[in-house]
Amino acid sequence: MRAWPYIAAIVSGFVLSLAYPRWNIETAVLLWALPLLGVLWLPFSHPKVRPFTLGWLAGFSFFVINLSWLRHSSRVLAPAFAVDNTWAGWPQELMGMGAVLGLSLYCAVYFGIWASFTHRVARPRNATSLESIRSAALTASAWCGLEWLRGLLFSGFGWNGLGVAFHQNPLLLQITDSIGVTGLSFLPLFISGIAINAVSRLLSDLKKSQKPRPCYDLLAALSVMALTAAYGVIKLREPLGETLPLNTVLVQQNIPQAVKWQGEQDGQIYERLASLTQEQVAPKVGSPPVDLVIWPESALPFPLYTHPDHGTYFDQLLSLGEFSLLTGAEVQLPNEPMFTSAVLLRGSFQNQQHYHKVHLVPFGEYLPFRDVFPFSLLRGVLPGDFLPGPSTEPLTLEKPEVGIIPLICFEDTVGRLARKFVRPGPQVIVNVTNDGWFLQSAEPEIHTANAILRAVELRRPMLRAANTGVTCVIDSKGHMTSRLVDPETGSHFIEGTLKAEVQIPKNPPLTLYARFGDAFSVALGILAFLAAMIQRFKPSPKAAE
Repeated sequence: MRAWPYIAAIVSGFVLSLAYPRWNIETAVLLWALPLLGVLWLPFSHPKVRPFTLGWLAGFSFFVINLSWLRHSSRVLAPAFAVDNTWAGWPQELMGMGAVLGLSLYCAVYFGIWASFTHRVARPRNATSLESIRSAALTASAWCGLEWLRGLLFSGFGWNGLGVAFHQNPLLLQITDSIGVTGLSFLPLFISGIAINAVSRLLSDLKKSQKPRPCYDLLAALSVMALTAAYGVIKLREPLGETLPLNTVLVQQNIPQAVKWQGEQDGQIYERLASLTQEQVAPKVGSPPVDLVIWPESALPFPLYTHPDHGTYFDQLLSLGEFSLLTGAEVQLPNEPMFTSAVLLRGSFQNQQHYHKVHLVPFGEYLPFRDVFPFSLLRGVLPGDFLPGPSTEPLTLEKPEVGIIPLICFEDTVGRLARKFVRPGPQVIVNVTNDGWFLQSAEPEIHTANAILRAVELRRPMLRAANTGVTCVIDSKGHMTSRLVDPETGSHFIEGTLKAEVQIPKNPPLTLYARFGDAFSVALGILAFLAAMIQRFKPSPKAAE
């Protein structure tokens, strides 16, 4: 009896992990909270329940499964080439496991805070439908506020919120253009809270041999679901309006990160990039000319200005046609800091536009608390830091005249950043990324699942060029319209190109999310905080007497 609350918490975390790649069981996001809420709310729960501990345990069991791919980030540093099922050596293995455990320990804290609030503030005080709605709404509100906070503090790691579990359900995704993905997380927890309250009330009525009471709270839950779906139907049927065709080629190199580190194949990398590009931009009868070629993040083995032959290399390549080339590259001018960048070229090497990455990855592009133990132990792995870029100004494609929202690496998972690039007129989101750090794990699929939401939130189509996948095209309603995969195995871990014609709306809407960001989730979080303060300072019945 003493162990079952902890077992229930672990089960909740495990079930939630099934909602995301590789499993993608969407119903899991509606069911995961039931065991934990049963422990926190139902009358037969353990009298000495520790809500923070239970919530933290649920969060840890979820994240340690969901973030298991993170362990590969250090394994690519092994002296010998590391693949998924080989031993990379104790230093690399321990570092990778430490990354998984460290981030899981931190992210689970938000589950613990939520569980404490849910038990102490949002717990139903009676068995009426109105109280059920209050408790479920407060529970979901606190989650939305904390999920937004997790995406903001320290690492800004907001991956795999509850709303992301609907990444394959365009019907429910459409509401994110107003409330964002953190706002969509309200839906599954509100429904779960109502469901467990209704079951508790029914069991209580049966125990007392009385007629079951009306379930107006279930009607409220069904209404919220129906309204969300109805909004989705309206948006999915909404025409794009007048569009501009953009003929693009997405290049995927599929180069293991260890090969990039070794530097022995740099010449072949340059040759292969040129060859893949030339094959696609060469004029073909009956095929429209290519407007934009996109290479992945860090496609170039050398920083943009340090290789003496870069000018000649790009001049020759760009002379093959009237197309623009967007590539990921490291950029450093003399006596200037190093940036992770996206560089847009047209006509010649001298005609450049730059975007420098704003949202850097801790422990990958900079070392937090570099001089503080134990972080200082990693200075040998990360001897220097990149600096964040100073601007969120879009790049401009000359032909056709389309604005480019350039997002590098994990920036396509950060809605609050992507919205800053939105301008009136035709725009397309372009993500260049290198997920080769994580070998052939589920990470590229998880990354893509989080990225899909940006296209819907901003109502701009998205082009993704990845080193090892997922290279794809996503329309402004969240549909993946094309994807680079092996036709026989379905694997995205291949070298190749994806050619696509993308329709860019000439006058896309300025969505509520683009205007106000995560205001919905922030408001819900404030509501939950005020409820907690009222509960904290509310006089006890004995004091009132």
